[in-house]
Amino acid sequence: MNFLLETLQLIVLTIYYHLESFIKFFIPQRKKDVTGEIVLITGAGSGIGRLMALEFATLDVSLVLWDINVDGLKETAKQVKEKGASRVHYYQCDCGDREVVYRVAEQVKNEIGDVTILINNAGIVSGNKFMDTPDAVVEKTLRVNAMSHFWTYKAFLPAMTDKNHGHLVSVASSAGLIGVNGLADYCASKFAAVGFAESVALELIAAGKDGVKTTIVCPYFINTGMFDGCGTKWPRLLPILEPDYVAKKIVSAILTDQVFLLLPRTLYLLMALKGFIPFKQSVILGMYLGAFNFMDAFTGRGKKRE
Repeated sequence: MNFLLETLQLIVLTIYYHLESFIKFFIPQRKKDVTGEIVLITGAGSGIGRLMALEFATLDVSLVLWDINVDGLKETAKQVKEKGASRVHYYQCDCGDREVVYRVAEQVKNEIGDVTILINNAGIVSGNKFMDTPDAVVEKTLRVNAMSHFWTYKAFLPAMTDKNHGHLVSVASSAGLIGVNGLADYCASKFAAVGFAESVALELIAAGKDGVKTTIVCPYFINTGMFDGCGTKWPRLLPILEPDYVAKKIVSAILTDQVFLLLPRTLYLLMALKGFIPFKQSVILGMYLGAFNFMDAFTGRGKKRE
């Protein structure tokens, strides 16, 4: 195909997919049946991970829960069983440790089967300015928030591609789309998570594995305790999100094979603006996207866990 034809094809496809997205924005999408699927959620011991498990509890799936906090896992398992889930398994796993991830993944495959819906949700935040963040904390943030996705994909993606069936979900952050003052290590880890997930999604499309779906989730700050004390300058435009709402939206995005989920919806507009404004104004946008009292909120607090 020559250059002119390829260019024409690009223009036509761009217009087509924009129109398709516009139409889907107004028309509710049909939800897929996930009965019998094996759903693994990392960071399931609390917060959004627990709430997503509760959302899946009524969908007749096998739930596999991972977290470093065993007590939290036990409580999540108890709650999802009370809500009606009959197949619930939990494993202690430090997602930032590659060898542990591989070992526990093998245990899951041997005891339960091949994971078909993988939700990478585990994450941490230090809340320190860059020069005040110890090297060990920087490394741990990158291991848990980004590198763990590499290891879980390596463990579970081969079975999905062999069967051309599955779903990969990356719970990232709006801080993975635009830099935020006082969150250098966290932003770097979430940028990495978004870039990694998007790149693998393109690899799957190029390989013809259209049965393996992908969803990248980028929410604004969530009221889970991870960002206690943080506020927002624009509560109507960028509200601090409620955990139940976010969990429901994520599960809905999975069930409708939504590729990108930004929360709240105003983030779609802000991200579109980012590409059209000068760098200095973009910096200001990044500062305003951050909570106005973010650094004060974290003074002396240490690490928070999603």
